[in-house]
Parts: sequence; structure tokens; C-alpha cells
Amino acid sequence: MSGTYLGMPAFPKAARDAVRNGTLRGNLRHATHTIRDKRARAVAELEDWEELRAAGKAIKDRTLRHLDHYLVRLERAVTAAGGTVHWAADADEANRIVTALVKATGESEVVKVKSMATQEIGLNEALEAAGVRAYETDLAELIVQLGDDRPSHILVPAIHRNRREIRDVFARRMGRWGRAAPEGLTDDPADLAEAARLHLREKFLRAKVGVSGANFMVAETGTLVVVESEGNGRMCLTLPETLISVVGIEKVVPTWRDLEVFLQLLPRSSTAERMNPYTSMWTGTADGDGPRDFHLVLLDNGRTDTLADEVGRQALRCIRCSACLNVCPVYERAGGHAYGSVYPGPIGAILSPQLRGTGSEVDASLPYASSLCGACYEVCPVAIDIPEVLVHLRERVVQGGEVTRQGVRVTLRPARGHAAERAAMRAARWTLDHPGALRAGQRLASRTRRLHPERLPGPGRAWSDTRALPKVPAESFRDWWQRTRGGAR
Repeated sequence: MSGTYLGMPAFPKAARDAVRNGTLRGNLRHATHTIRDKRARAVAELEDWEELRAAGKAIKDRTLRHLDHYLVRLERAVTAAGGTVHWAADADEANRIVTALVKATGESEVVKVKSMATQEIGLNEALEAAGVRAYETDLAELIVQLGDDRPSHILVPAIHRNRREIRDVFARRMGRWGRAAPEGLTDDPADLAEAARLHLREKFLRAKVGVSGANFMVAETGTLVVVESEGNGRMCLTLPETLISVVGIEKVVPTWRDLEVFLQLLPRSSTAERMNPYTSMWTGTADGDGPRDFHLVLLDNGRTDTLADEVGRQALRCIRCSACLNVCPVYERAGGHAYGSVYPGPIGAILSPQLRGTGSEVDASLPYASSLCGACYEVCPVAIDIPEVLVHLRERVVQGGEVTRQGVRVTLRPARGHAAERAAMRAARWTLDHPGALRAGQRLASRTRRLHPERLPGPGRAWSDTRALPKVPAESFRDWWQRTRGGAR
């Protein structure tokens, strides 16, 4: 979506509610542990994994530094191949473009390949408001759509659902969207997949308009690439007469040689496969093969503002593999919905506040949705230092400062609710700058240690409610050193 989910509270409250759901936590624990264990085995097969990772990082950084050049080159190549390129500054403009293109065909329904960019801008809702129904064809996205739910994972949007819940959703809702689920449907994975296949088949054969995203765009030839594992993408990209692709501007790579690196990194990091079962590529249009009309909508929606931040821009390297989600202890316990964005987990905690700003309560809280353990950085196939960006964004929330918004440098005011934190940091800085005051404070704390409460009062209560307050030692390190070593010197 272009904004936060309607009525979404800040992360701490949403996470508190989520961790009380035992079924949710069980589903997440089983799924994330299974995926990350498989990924570790797949990555271990490559002796040059770290070299590939460094290459992916370098290619992305070089492309982002010269993004204007590669986007213009991409536009020329797509146009030369028979496609039409549209530029969308924000979600509203992208939705207007896509809606107008669909209405121009005279159709009232579209089939969709799984696309986080279209979820980010709320395209389905915009099309519905214009009288156009969008059908999700990815199995997990279909489950989410039929259940009036929201995605909770980048790779597996319905990761929070178990097989029994999916069977109930299919049996109850499939008939309202098309072909009903078979009588006596079980929760066996094969039966569920067959029900989805039969339900979607008629939509593939009937649809005249397809909507997709893209994993990569090759500037050299104007080629778009979608990698997926179910075959629904291939159906959506080849059968409709009109294809509309909505893609974030950061998805461009300069050459086919660069693409080769990411086609090794992405499948092992996401699905723990050596290569994707379906890798679909298309370049413009061709007579008698595939869609007759192709439109590429290049989406900004905060990306150039993010690019202006020297620390935060590394989030734009992301290739949406979801590896960081599967190792994150916070995501495993809170789930994806608590992040209030289509981008959950560690990457969402740094990407959403940059794309949307930190003005809302939920966006200001996202940089704190982490223990800073660093596991996300260790598994990222393009070496995004997520902990570094989290700390950077925390500083922005607490202290404010200059940022770029819609291409203009503006000064953010500090977020509300952090006055005590700022005062504490100023006091700590003053104390550390004055050794005499620090020494006096340490001695006072040591001599009054028996009077210290077990829990902190006021704002500190939230911290000490879930942690044991450390005991103050009988003497400070400074005094101990002076007593045991100082005389010898």
C-alpha cells in the first residue's frame, strides 16, 4: 500500500497482540526454521558464495550511483522493442496509469503475477474502485485474497496460515470468486494445490489483461525477468493480449552478465533451490507470440528520496529474497502483519520508513523492531547492513534532521514521545565529557546500591518489566583499578 494499513497501531502494540497467538507463533516457527535450514544447505554448496555476494553488492551499488543513466537506457530499449514506458512519481500516479490502461481495453478483470510493487501502491483496491476485479494467481496470494487477509511474508505471503486454515478458506470462499472448491476437500497439500489449479485455470484462459511486477529489468536490451516456482507467472505473462508491468526503479541491472550473478543469488537465498523452476523473460512485443501490447510503469514512490540518503540507500539493493525474515527472532515471534506494511521483517523495518517517511506512529516505531543481533546482515545475498540502517533511522526518529522528501531537502522535527530519551542522551554525553562528575556518580551509585529498586519508575518501567535490573557493584572499575594497580604505577 501507499500508506500504512488502515488503523494499524505502532509495532510494539501490534507485536504484543501477535505474540499471544499460539497458532500464529507455531506456524511461523515451523515455516521459518524449515526455510532457513534448507537455505543454509543450498548456500553451502557454493564455494564462491561470498564472492557472489560481494559481486551482487557491487553491481547494485554501481547501478544505484548511475540510476538515471540506466533507466534512460532501459526506456530506449523497451521502446525500441515495441513496448511503452510510463513514469510514475508516486502510488496515485501509478494507479491512475494502470487503471486507464485497463479501462482502455474494455476489460473488467485482470490476472496478476505476485507483485510487491502493486501491493505497495494498493493497485487492487484502485482497480476495484474503477470497476475492475484483479485476480491473484500465486497460490499464497490467492489464499490471502480469498481470506480477506494481508500478506505477512515476502516469499510466502500466507506463511501465517496452516493447511487446515487454508482448506477452510478454499471451501468457504472459492465459489464467490469463480470455480468452487471440490466437495470433500481435504488439507492434503496435493488436494489444495489441485483445487487452486482448477480454480485459476479458467481465469488464465479467459483473461485479456495481465498485470505483473518484475524481479529484474535488463537495461542493455529492455528485457524484464520474473522468477517463480508455480507456473502461474508464465501463464499470466504469455496468454493475455495486454501485459502491464509495474516495477520499482531500483530493479534495473545494466547487462545480462550482471543478471547472471543475481540468478545464482536469488533462488538459493529465497527458496533454497539451485535455480528457479520458472524464469520468464520478455522483451517488448513480438508478432504471434505473447501479448500484443506491453506497458512498463516505472515506479518511484519514495525511491529517489531513499537514494539521496548515503546510509539508507543500501536498502534499495534488496532483491526480495526474504532470507532476513527467516532468521529474524523478532519476525519469528511477531509475524509480518505487525509491521503495518507489505514489506515485513528486517528489510521492511528499514525500507518502509524511508519510502513512506517516519511521520506516522507505525513508521516511527519500525526502526526499533529489531534486537540488532545482525543475523539479517549475515544472510543477505547483497550484503545490506540492516543493523547500520536501523540505528541510522533511530537517530532520525529521535533527533530529526535533514532528509529528502519528494526531491526537496526538508528538516524533520524529532518524533513525539522521545523527549526523555533525548534528555538522557544529553545528560550521558555531558557526564562522559566531565570525568569528575562521572567519578562522583559512580561512587554515589555504589554507596546507595542497597536502596536501588528492583524496577525502574516512570518511563523506565516498560524496560524493567521484562528485564532484571543489573546490580550495581560495590565499587566502580575506576576505583578498583586505582586500589589494585594505581599504587604500583
